[in-house]
Amino acid sequence: MIKLNDIVVKFGDFTALHDINVHVKEGEFFTFLGPSGCGKTTTLRTITGFIEPASGTVIVKDRDITHVPIEDRNIGIVFQSYALFPTMTVYDNIEFGLKIKKVPKDERDRRVREIARKVDLSDEQLKKAVSQLSGGQQQRVAIARALVTGPAIICMDEPLSNLDAKLRVQLRNELKQMQKDFGITTIYVTHDQEEALTLSDRIAVFNKGYIEQIGTPNEVYNFSKTEFVCNFIGDINRLGDGVMDAMVKAGAAVDPKKHNYIRLERLYVNSGARPGQVALDGVIESREYYGLYIKYYIRTAGQILKFIERNDGVRLYEVGQPVSVVIDPKNIMAYEAKGEGAAP
Repeated sequence: MIKLNDIVVKFGDFTALHDINVHVKEGEFFTFLGPSGCGKTTTLRTITGFIEPASGTVIVKDRDITHVPIEDRNIGIVFQSYALFPTMTVYDNIEFGLKIKKVPKDERDRRVREIARKVDLSDEQLKKAVSQLSGGQQQRVAIARALVTGPAIICMDEPLSNLDAKLRVQLRNELKQMQKDFGITTIYVTHDQEEALTLSDRIAVFNKGYIEQIGTPNEVYNFSKTEFVCNFIGDINRLGDGVMDAMVKAGAAVDPKKHNYIRLERLYVNSGARPGQVALDGVIESREYYGLYIKYYIRTAGQILKFIERNDGVRLYEVGQPVSVVIDPKNIMAYEAKGEGAAP
């Protein structure tokens, strides 16, 4: 569907993107994830035509669109700021693209009202000025405007970042459902790891103008290809010298010369070590109560390890309580010590 082949983008002497290669399948929800300044939005703007690469090609449905004007790419865009016309009505905002394309008035009306229903905008809301709507409603207008022209692809640049946390979660679920209903190929840019993991079919993790890993949410979380991805996606423990020395002494198959990490939920507490696993004595240092789960900070082998456990309403470890921390070497992600965040 969409192929980025060896894309290089430069701004003067600065290289913003280094040989970016991505293949997005038709109907896929594909996310560009990474910290600020990593190149994800630059890649999106290269697809949409706002940026022309120094080298490489952008292919959509076997057509080279690298130098095709923005308006001829048949790509819908939802900007971070929504870029709506605040003094115009919701109806006029959604209709705008159809007017530009000189679609007949009756057809414009039919399509505006049809797309409004699909994104849960009422006839009453269509009559209002955009400035009268809430942030969540404005986001729906921006999506409706992007979809009403029937694009082959929709690109979204941090569309939920201006909303409060509760509304962001609600609209995140609605957004995924809408994407499934429309079956439209979607490129989504975010710095929010939770957003990427919950929404995406696949994720490209960006770092300093490179792609560190492309994979499913499960792959990038549980099988992080690089140390940067391992640290950036979710919460994690880096195992210090004390823990590694104890594991080596116990005969575990680990390499203390590497940088070794383990996810919080991959630790076991007071469960008893099975063959091949290593048990360490520890003490509960502190805890954080989240309702669904509890996060514990455990002092063991000269460091603090974080551990989360589902809250069953029965078992609760107290601060100062001695515990046994069990580590299975199979759950450790290990990386050559070449420096965290280094480019691939």
